[in-house]
Amino acid sequence: MASIDDIVKKQKEGATFVISYQMLRMPAADFHVLAQAWYDDGGPGFNVIDTPHRAVVDDEFLITRVTVIKTVSRRG
Repeated sequence: MASIDDIVKKQKEGATFVISYQMLRMPAADFHVLAQAWYDDGGPGFNVIDTPHRAVVDDEFLITRVTVIKTVSRRG
């Protein structure tokens, strides 16, 4: 199972990339809750930069993927 830290670590600073519930191998409803928090407050090492993509999953309209940008880590 890929962790969010593993996915973010592979990206260069300033890179934009997509994170989806399938990539994290988690239920769409759980990802929706997590993605909403990332949209509001930023994620671990990244910020959501676009409107989250939503889709109907099990009769619910859920966030299923987000486009993010890796933030610059501070050195020093």
